[in-house]
Amino acid sequence: MRILSGIQPSGRLHIGNYFGMMRPSIELQEKGEAFYFLANYHALTTVHSAKDLRDYTREAAVDFLAAGLDPSKALLFRQSDVPEHTELCWLLSVVTPMGLLERCHSYKDKVAKGIASSSGLFFYPVLMASDILIYNSDLVPVGKDQKQHLEVARDIAIKFNELFGETFRLPAPMIREEVATVPGLDGRKMSKSYNNGLFLSDEEKVFRKKIMGIVTDSSPVESPKPTENSTLLQLYSLAASPEEVAEMESSFRQGGKGYGDYKKRLFETLWNYFAPYRAKRTELLAQPELVDRVLAEGATKARVIAQATLSKAREAMGL
Repeated sequence: MRILSGIQPSGRLHIGNYFGMMRPSIELQEKGEAFYFLANYHALTTVHSAKDLRDYTREAAVDFLAAGLDPSKALLFRQSDVPEHTELCWLLSVVTPMGLLERCHSYKDKVAKGIASSSGLFFYPVLMASDILIYNSDLVPVGKDQKQHLEVARDIAIKFNELFGETFRLPAPMIREEVATVPGLDGRKMSKSYNNGLFLSDEEKVFRKKIMGIVTDSSPVESPKPTENSTLLQLYSLAASPEEVAEMESSFRQGGKGYGDYKKRLFETLWNYFAPYRAKRTELLAQPELVDRVLAEGATKARVIAQATLSKAREAMGL
């Protein structure tokens, strides 16, 4: 079974990225042939500084390795190091109906959030289809917000196969229903674009200050605290045991403690949870050649598959 997933290096990665995409992907490296790429072509739709893009991409690679990705079990590579992605994207584009792209909600959602409108942003789903189809992926883990893009990839593959013969394998989705939306410091979904994240690379003082500044209601110390939609409880449940979560929920209902106490507990729990990650990250930052080698070897191995798929598509189309 071949597993494919990617993440945009459009900013520093936060704990929402970790719990939503990175940890599940790292767990899957034990269950199949895993291909994980840093989608820096996609990041170009929002990152317009060459230095920032290079820095974010490298930091994402370090974060993945520090979080437990094993290069002997999974390929990690930069999307731009496999140029076959963009050539296949063009081949797919000529069979992609405009109406299919116009129905994609992500373009409108991103523009509504303030991202500048561009043809690249609109065309995003076709490049994503290329990312998926070029590796003949069997399984593509995606969050609910990316489900439509996977459906588009399948639709494009079906259309291509109907016109030019069986060329692409249809990928199966793995919808991460069990991954709850990780709330940010302001209660909205944690997002780089909202500037409400707890970043994996935050220093201790910054991390603590952010948690102590999480928005809460004005319940007095002695009063019970609402548990429903509580940002503190949702974040705490990511790293605490079920018993610890149940105890905090009970304490919320009983009252007698202020939010400051719960925030201190949340900080200690999250900070300790990521201690092994920080130790490994420090090691990796001192060995830049190791990170370079992992990315280069990953791209070399990925290109073998990508070139074979692209060659098949080109021949099918008469190129």
